[in-house]
Amino acid sequence: MALPHTVRVKLSSEAAGAISITPVVVQEMPVRELVEHLLGLVGKDAVRIREILRRGSLVSGASRFRWEGWETEPEGLVQMLATFPDADASRLFAANRCIRVLLRGRSRPLEIPRESGKFWNALMDVASAGVAYAGYSYRERADRYAKELSLPEREFLRAASGKLRYRALQEQLLTVVFEQAEFLVER
Repeated sequence: MALPHTVRVKLSSEAAGAISITPVVVQEMPVRELVEHLLGLVGKDAVRIREILRRGSLVSGASRFRWEGWETEPEGLVQMLATFPDADASRLFAANRCIRVLLRGRSRPLEIPRESGKFWNALMDVASAGVAYAGYSYRERADRYAKELSLPEREFLRAASGKLRYRALQEQLLTVVFEQAEFLVER
């Protein structure tokens, strides 16, 4: 069967917690949007995507998506997947299109948005010393660049923490152990 333009999807919460009743929302979702959710989970694996479309169920983050599954023509799916970006290691880092930085270490990543204030300039200074292409994230809709942070770079970022617009983020930056920075650059 060819890919339909839209799919009737039931959305519900998969959030962990005490017993609770959450509403189920039914909506018409463009197939492209559903496939984009799948790309964030399995990448451009046409076989796995066909399997999930046939099964009619997907859990992404705290949401469960359910629909009436269908058999997809491989050619149509491959054509649709070709319209999504691919990883491209030849892409140079573009600070002006960087939207978010994740500082990674032993705990969960510390996310710093572009709107974080003048601290952003310190992050871009660190990036200008060299980052490595790390792939494309369908979930983030961005190219990923990574850099292992030296001790002087980590100290430089901690010293610049006073330039952060958000006080809670400033406090986290001073207490969280981070060793790597991941820069997300939209195309």
